[in-house]
Amino acid sequence: MLGRTLREVSEALKQGLVTPTELCQRCLSLIKKTKILNAYITVSEEAALKQAEESEKRYKKGQSLGDLDGIPVAVKDNFSTAGIETTCASNMLKGYVPPYNATVVQKLLDQGALLMGKTNLDEFAMGSGSTDGIFGPVKNPWSYSKQYREKRKQKSHGENENSHWLITGGSSGGSAAAVSAFTCFAALGSDTGGSTRNPAAHCGVVGLKPSYGLVSRHGLIPLVNSMDVPGILTRCVDDAAIVLGILAGHDPKDSTTIQDPVKPFTLPSLTDMSKLCIGIPKEYLTPELSSEVQSLWSKAANLFESEGAKVIEVSLPHTSYSIVCYHVLCTSEVASNMARFDGLEYGHRCDTDVSTEAMYAATRREGFNDVVRGRILSGNFFLLKENYENYFVKAQKVRRLIARDFVNVFNSGVDVLLTPTTLSEAVPHTEFIREDNRTRSAQDDLFTQAVNMAGLPAVSVPMALSSQGLPIGLQFIGRAFCDQQLLTVAKWFEKQVQFPVIQLQELMDDCSSVFENEKLAFASLK
Repeated sequence: MLGRTLREVSEALKQGLVTPTELCQRCLSLIKKTKILNAYITVSEEAALKQAEESEKRYKKGQSLGDLDGIPVAVKDNFSTAGIETTCASNMLKGYVPPYNATVVQKLLDQGALLMGKTNLDEFAMGSGSTDGIFGPVKNPWSYSKQYREKRKQKSHGENENSHWLITGGSSGGSAAAVSAFTCFAALGSDTGGSTRNPAAHCGVVGLKPSYGLVSRHGLIPLVNSMDVPGILTRCVDDAAIVLGILAGHDPKDSTTIQDPVKPFTLPSLTDMSKLCIGIPKEYLTPELSSEVQSLWSKAANLFESEGAKVIEVSLPHTSYSIVCYHVLCTSEVASNMARFDGLEYGHRCDTDVSTEAMYAATRREGFNDVVRGRILSGNFFLLKENYENYFVKAQKVRRLIARDFVNVFNSGVDVLLTPTTLSEAVPHTEFIREDNRTRSAQDDLFTQAVNMAGLPAVSVPMALSSQGLPIGLQFIGRAFCDQQLLTVAKWFEKQVQFPVIQLQELMDDCSSVFENEKLAFASLK
């Protein structure tokens, strides 16, 4: 069951081929077997088994709550979870247990989902590698895949394989790794500048950033309020649509959510491709883009064209300003949001009692890492009275121009934009840490940041394996609140490319036999 889609497993639960408790136990077993990945900060084993027991009772009575009832899920550790520690991978919140659930978490639980645990991330979601949290870096499951190891054996001579583990991307790397390694069927991430799509591309899974305002941010510990969106990570586009259909909708606790009722996100089949127009932004063809990603991007465009879709080159002229603009706005909001962590009400508090100011300073020095402190300093600099007009206000004006670029393109008749998600495949950790956090984030989120500034929906879909045997994903960008159309196109693309399943037999020991046995169990579902 673990290698199947959410919809397939939901059907198996309804047919009695497997019970929620059995499913939960298998996932818990895999979490332990794949502990080397460091995907989870907290594993809520006791709570998950209790939830599975309740789900089992409902199935026996024929009272299933829906497609998510009895399905194991994971949640990034910057979403509040009642009774479960929520740390943001920071000393500042280590030991903090929220008294309430984030709206998206509550919606999952209300549908009968089993919460397996809280996943690892960059501290306060500030990073693009999931390497900068206090619990250590997340390792990409593809580091241990048969596909990657076989390619490495051909090129390495006596090198230690374990020293060449790959980053997951970030900051939602724990959630991406958890889904990729079959420890859950869906996971929540957060996406401020690509933090769901980036690790999805590196881990070979689907990463969806919904339209800003479609999904509630209540209970998501904020990084950048005007750009943060709860993200969804699954193994196929259909599963992402199922989860989005449950999470979307107005929340009175989040004034930025849309007022209109949301229809279920059922994805129709694309039949008449001649009515579809795909835009290729010329500014995204950058010198830093790897030749393999560029080649697959061209192949994807040719695929749409060969099937009858109209594929045209478009211009997003202010793209080159997006990195600087994003940095100014992001750090400014970070400085404001991080002010709440002062050691008085919750979280870490230092032992200094010389004065209130000394206590504030020591608490924040001990609680935040260098990356967080650096962004707070930058943000406060941009917000100084003498700098406000020259930096923050100008960045807001550029943000408006970036958003208008997208509006102009979509108004010209383009339905969906097709772009790379990342510059290259996942890189080894040793290579990744040569650059500082700010430089890495600017490079790795080059194609994803502008989407957040414009509030648009975007999804990363894995396309193929590189020559190194690693996943490469492409990004689809849609019109605001046209998430269903976006996912319909992405689903068609996913079906055409047939991305291969990760082979993790070496890492999971006896789990390969489990997957083989499950093929027989699913014969009745076909």
